[in-house]
Amino acid sequence: MAGLLFAFAILLRGYAWPDALMVVVALAVGIVPEGLPAIISITLAIGVQRMAKRHAVVRRLPAVETLGSTSVICSDKTGTLTRNEMTARRIVVAGAEYLVEGAGYAPVGQIDVCGAAAEGAQALQADLIRAALLCNDAQLVEAADQWSVHGDPMEGALVTLAMKSGLHPETERSAWARLDEIPFDAQHRIMATLHRNPGGEAWVFVKGAPERVLEMCGTQAGDASYWHDRIEAAGGNGERVLGFATMQVDAATERLSFAGLGQGLQFLGITGLIDPPRPEAIAAIAECRSAGIAVKMITGDHAGTAGAIARQLNLTDSPQVMTGAELDGLSDDDLRKTAETISVFARTSPEHKLRLVRALQANGHVVAMTGDGVNDAPSLKQADVGIAMGHKGTEAAKEAALVVLMDDNFASIVAAVHEGRTVYDNIRKVIAWTLPTNGGVALGVVLALVLGLTLPMSSVQILWVNMMMAITLGLVLAFEPPEPGVMRRPPRPRDAPLLSRFLIWRILFVSVLFLAGTFGIFEYAMQAGRGVPAARTMVVNTLVVMEVFYLFNVRYLHMTSFSLRGAVGTPPVLAALGMVVVAQLAFTFVPFMQVLFDTAPLTIFEGSMILGIGVVVLLVLEVEK
Repeated sequence: MAGLLFAFAILLRGYAWPDALMVVVALAVGIVPEGLPAIISITLAIGVQRMAKRHAVVRRLPAVETLGSTSVICSDKTGTLTRNEMTARRIVVAGAEYLVEGAGYAPVGQIDVCGAAAEGAQALQADLIRAALLCNDAQLVEAADQWSVHGDPMEGALVTLAMKSGLHPETERSAWARLDEIPFDAQHRIMATLHRNPGGEAWVFVKGAPERVLEMCGTQAGDASYWHDRIEAAGGNGERVLGFATMQVDAATERLSFAGLGQGLQFLGITGLIDPPRPEAIAAIAECRSAGIAVKMITGDHAGTAGAIARQLNLTDSPQVMTGAELDGLSDDDLRKTAETISVFARTSPEHKLRLVRALQANGHVVAMTGDGVNDAPSLKQADVGIAMGHKGTEAAKEAALVVLMDDNFASIVAAVHEGRTVYDNIRKVIAWTLPTNGGVALGVVLALVLGLTLPMSSVQILWVNMMMAITLGLVLAFEPPEPGVMRRPPRPRDAPLLSRFLIWRILFVSVLFLAGTFGIFEYAMQAGRGVPAARTMVVNTLVVMEVFYLFNVRYLHMTSFSLRGAVGTPPVLAALGMVVVAQLAFTFVPFMQVLFDTAPLTIFEGSMILGIGVVVLLVLEVEK
């Protein structure tokens, strides 16, 4: 455009080429928002800083804006939606059920039988508790009368259970020396250890998902329906259920293998452990629902347990549960339909997470996915925003993720989404302010050149306005706090353009307003016989005043600016306003500035008239908003 105007000015308007060149270069500098990339980066960086204060560390800057458009959050349950402070509450063996008192990791509380116990139940209970202690890597530590766990919280709860029953962990583990182990594996969903007792006998202990442990057992006390009912009952109470089994092997055995585990295992029973929901997670889910963000809970727990926790969290009005086995039976097309209605996925594997992310993305959702293990890396990379756990997450998960939660708390995810929406709003505000103000300057120059009129501003004055606004008002919108109700709006569509119809209209409308204001004041000054220097001084001041009032309008895109909060402004806004006022007074009244910029002093009446134009612009834009 500058090149065409340059040719037009020389060939058709008779400008000398140095004069035409100065004008079009100033025009190009004035219209191109060269500070916009820097301001957007600063806006994103401020969002990163705010998120870090709320325990969400952003590893890639663009993730800030993506978080703001999130429409589905797929979250792990344990430790993220719940406290991750497990407590064994129930023991079920053949012929008896026991309730365990106490909460947390303090080994205080009794183990009481419910009703009458069948013969041999007490021995089975003792064997189960010993298996829970030995097939276990956690340790309890007491410091300042507070008990904490080193290791998996669920295993810590089992150590606490053993101590409540009278077993001393170190003594028992020393007497039953561990010879080999099969660590817990998400695919097999069990852990197994091989021990030699003081009598020289070799025993295997197994713990894991109760259905999986039952499948592996050759013998069990009680039939399958008995155990199925007990597992369902415990899961329905919101308890995480673990199954335990044991078998004696040849005394010379020193190695374990999966192939050898399914031969002779005896099922001992189950324990039910509770991990209450975080109160802040309940509030955060309510905030998500008001913001139109769906929350999907993904867990390895039993379906009944997951459903009970989902109801406590108020995940939806009536949470529906699907297991990993059921998910395996669905095609990708069927999963796309099902993923919209199912809010809880139980007994899942990392492969299920990846399929779920892809299904939701195929439906047009922007998906945030949490993960902590090495196997979660593919789903974290596939998700629009991968979120790794800072405490329990592996380094592989953190490397694959865009965001790391330092407190492993779901509420921090929602806080990050809140900040992401604020950042996106602020970016839109920066664009909505920058482009029309530049456009108003450009339109005035273009119109003057096309019509052969006196330019309303000289080249150096155009550069002055461009420089002053870029380093003052152009930057303050990056620091804007969130608008009220930012989490009561639905997520924006995945393909929503940054320049919406509203912003395009606003750019054109404000540019025309600025054009009318600058040409109107220029014509007034010329008709009043004030001369070109004074007329241009009035144009520059009018343009700056309109940009100031427009800034107060654009600070709120979704509500009126006529409020106490909107009128007063934030400290950055007031500081920038003070700088602009001082600079414009110097531009207008200081002698050496008058020489540099060819300006002239203005009267009080002219200054009042310029302020009045700013007020009129604000009123018009508030009505238009």
